[in-house]
Amino acid sequence: MGFTEESLQTDESKKMYDLWKAGHCQQNFRKDVLPNPRTSCGPYHPKRSAAEFDSQAQKATESANNEITSNHDTIGMVIIDANADVSVGTSTNGATHKIPGRVGDAPLPGAGAYVDNAVGGAAATGDGDVMMRFLPSYHAVELMANGATPSEATRSAIERIKPFYPAFTGAVIAADKKGRYGAACHGIPTFSYCVFNNHSDAVQVITVDCI
Repeated sequence: MGFTEESLQTDESKKMYDLWKAGHCQQNFRKDVLPNPRTSCGPYHPKRSAAEFDSQAQKATESANNEITSNHDTIGMVIIDANADVSVGTSTNGATHKIPGRVGDAPLPGAGAYVDNAVGGAAATGDGDVMMRFLPSYHAVELMANGATPSEATRSAIERIKPFYPAFTGAVIAADKKGRYGAACHGIPTFSYCVFNNHSDAVQVITVDCI
């Protein structure tokens, strides 16, 4: 596209990496590998079969939640313009010191965000490695297409995940073509999101209790 290839490394990011390496690569997100990822920088290899990995998913989610909530952030937006056209977008810096090659939920349609211009849009944030398995943004939009309000749709999207991963942390926001909006969350006490529309001169910060 005509861009000059250049390093995105900064003095600050280099310092963070060097400190991480000096601290035996702590924290990191590897599970069920050898050598011990809590005391070594690897290289690593699996110590369990694929089936055993899946059976340990819930335990891994519970132990990682404190790390996940403290070292990354996501921006999700649902925009309805003057012509009632709907757009969505997500941006995330991912998880600090993530495993090389990891793709989170933010860039996956239906997981990080989803839009149907005849209905509305939704976006999600939280424990992406769990949430991407359930396509919560797609789920919320499809529910709105079938008559649910944004609040009902986001709550259902969150409720769908809870039986499988009771310890997950996440939230979903949604807005429909009528200008209605809502959000739901789990794993934290409350979740706040911002709304700006032609009914107000300032951005509204709305907080919902999590389920």
